[in-house]
Amino acid sequence: MTDATHDPALRSWVESANGHPDFPIQNLPLGTFIPLDMGGARVGVAIGDMILDLTAAPVDDEIRDAAAHPGLNALFALGEGVRKSLRARLSELLSDPAHRAAVEPHLHPTEGATLLVPSKIGDYTDFYVGIHHATNIGKVFRPDNPLLPNYKHVPIGYHGRASSVRASGTDIRRPKGQLKAPDSDTPRFAPCERLDYELELAIWIGPGNTLGDAIPISRAPAHIAGYGLLNDWSARDIQAWEYQPLGPFLAKNFGSTVSPWVITPEALEPFRAPQPPRPEGDPAPLPYLLDEADQAAGAFDIALEVLILTAAMRGKGMAPHRLSLSNTRHMYWTVAQMVAHHTSNGCDLNPGDLLGSGTISAPDAAGFGSLLETTKGGKEPVQLPSGETRRFLEDGDEIILRARAARDGFAGIGFGDCRATILPAN
Repeated sequence: MTDATHDPALRSWVESANGHPDFPIQNLPLGTFIPLDMGGARVGVAIGDMILDLTAAPVDDEIRDAAAHPGLNALFALGEGVRKSLRARLSELLSDPAHRAAVEPHLHPTEGATLLVPSKIGDYTDFYVGIHHATNIGKVFRPDNPLLPNYKHVPIGYHGRASSVRASGTDIRRPKGQLKAPDSDTPRFAPCERLDYELELAIWIGPGNTLGDAIPISRAPAHIAGYGLLNDWSARDIQAWEYQPLGPFLAKNFGSTVSPWVITPEALEPFRAPQPPRPEGDPAPLPYLLDEADQAAGAFDIALEVLILTAAMRGKGMAPHRLSLSNTRHMYWTVAQMVAHHTSNGCDLNPGDLLGSGTISAPDAAGFGSLLETTKGGKEPVQLPSGETRRFLEDGDEIILRARAARDGFAGIGFGDCRATILPAN
């Protein structure tokens, strides 16, 4: 499903785009930003180190009208046909020097701009499709029964808190909550002592569905507007005490961080992959979750990375240290299966809604997507090049998520950083 917009030889007259690690002309992600020294949020497209303001660009009136709304919701609602046409137009505008005079006045430097949460999020659902993470976490909380029997039949998810989702670069305050030590009879109220990150894929919803009408899995891709990165911060000690019987609550709702750029399905076409076959003995998905096309190309090959930069490392001028390298290929369920299951009972999704994949861990320790897994519940601390160790996150630690898609014969693209620094509890 690739076309001329994916041509690896394509170059832009925006020089910083050529060879850019994240935003070459083959990417063209969507976002919401406030230009430096200019008031008001605008919808834009990242190209190299610049952002094109869609409200003023020479594109169709329908696009400019949608871009005039705050956030990407109105643009997401227009669907894949409009989005594909916009991509083709942007590729032309930013590659052909004949358009430079008309386009260049509407470019703004990314440096100094404020990057916002891409859309106004009406609802946020966090899934649990990383089977290696689910198994590892289960071993910590339920050693005798780590992977519950429904996991391989149902794309597990829970309703998250949309109000506390923040854009990359926004600090996260250490939460307080009830903590109960194993050797204590009663809990206490105190700052979280086992603060953790979670490496997740963000999925942005495009056109929604009517309440009562399910989205069939064959049509699910048409309802996906794009992808990003999500760090679903987790207070593991609060989680251990509160999660039964209804699942996560205060351990998760104090903050989630998303990357500001939405990578469109069209940009990711070269990096689609078959869904990995299920291990022998695993049940086949029920018919409403099974689609031949989705199994053939519903997964992605995207490298996912977690890095840490502590206050001490910053003081020494050190570079961030990699904690994990995983890949979206380790998702047990596809995104289309997540959307189909979410709406199978008639639940309505709306443009701009956010889905989280759940933590995507690799099978080996070098690719675990949370400290709870990497340190085996805090028993084996991580050694950092600064001489420090970490069982869980400390105040001043900055966590950086990155993603990159690469394949022979195509230009590699990235997602941009998803980063935040931990502040002390109030």
